[in-house]
Order: sequence, then C-alpha cells, then structure tokens
Amino acid sequence: MIKILLVILGIIIIKILYIAVFFYNDIRAVQKRDPAARSFLEILLLYQGLHALISHRVAHFFYTGRMFFIARFISQMTRHFTGIEIHPGAEIGRAFFIDHGMGVVVGETAVIGDNVLLYQGVTLGGTGLEKGKRHPTIGNNVVIGGGAKVLGNITIGDNSYIGANAVVIKDVPPNSTVVGVPGRITRQDGKKLDISLDHIHVLDPLLQEIDELKKRLEKLEK
Repeated sequence: MIKILLVILGIIIIKILYIAVFFYNDIRAVQKRDPAARSFLEILLLYQGLHALISHRVAHFFYTGRMFFIARFISQMTRHFTGIEIHPGAEIGRAFFIDHGMGVVVGETAVIGDNVLLYQGVTLGGTGLEKGKRHPTIGNNVVIGGGAKVLGNITIGDNSYIGANAVVIKDVPPNSTVVGVPGRITRQDGKKLDISLDHIHVLDPLLQEIDELKKRLEKLEK
C-alpha cells in the first residue's frame, strides 16, 4: 500500500514539474499581474485560468491532428471544472493570463497574441453563421476588461486596452483604449496606456468632447 502511494505521489510530482517547465511563461504572467498570487505552487495548483490554458494547449494539439471529438471533449470537461470555455481551434500565444476567468468564452477561429490579459466574462465571439475566420484576432500586450465583448473577424492592435463591458465590433488600431457600447476609442492624451491593472484613469471620449465644448463656451462667453 505504501509503495502504491509513493508511486502515485511520484507521478503527481513529475506532472507538476512537467507543467512548471513547459508552462513557465504562463505561470510568470500570473505572478506579474495578480497581486493576490503568493507563490509559484499556489498558481500551479489553484488558478483555474492556468488550468484552462493547459487543457487548451492539450486540446489544441488534438484539434490540429484532426482528432476533433477528443479535442472538444477536453475543452468541454475543462469548461465544466473551470467555468472557462476555450474552443480547441483557438490559437493562443505565450504568457496568456485569464484573471478570475468565470464566464470567459473564446471562439474557434480566435487568435490571441503574446502577453494578453483577459478578465472574467470576456467573450471573443462571432457575429453570424459565416464559415472561415469569424472570430477576433487579438494583438500582443492587450488587456480586455471584465464583461467586454469583442465580436467578429476584427483585429485588436498591439498594446491596446478594451474597457470593462465594452462591445467592440470594428478594428482597433495599436496603442488604443476602447470604452462604451458600441466601443469608442479614447485619445488618452496621445499616450499609450500601460498594460497594468489600472482601470481608473481610462478616459471616456464623450466626456472629453463635452469638456472641450465647455471650454469653447467659456471662451465665447468671455
């Protein structure tokens, strides 16, 4: 009995080491972006976003090998345990991080670049029944806030920020910040928004225009 337990423990340790080596960049992405992450082991064992990503890597391997049923089975089981649904056909780059993760949906033809951060409730979805590429392409160093919907065969440029609950249905150029429904690009005083967890200082384009109108009125009144 003790020998069996030791064998099981050995297998678990080997699996943990395997995951730690092959998914090091993804684990480091969690450490950098989540202030609640206290240790490497905690992330490895307890973060559902990481588990969903690891399962997706496996499912995507089977998907590219045209073993579609096995791939979908893995993705659906992962959805059941993590609340995160990533189609096995989606292409995901390095250092990908899903924070909290519940309700995240990533469609079949979605392409996600490196160093991307998604919050809970994000949807990278399609807009119709068309065949071929029908889901978004997300560039590198992109942050997508909680509840945001990015829909259709559109491109989100590198270093962009999609605000919480925004609905984006058009291409977004690099270094942009998008807020609102439908999504509107803010100017951010001509500066690139740092890829941090700072949601407070995102400017609303409508408020910017109203402020400019107020300034013009004040000048006219003087």
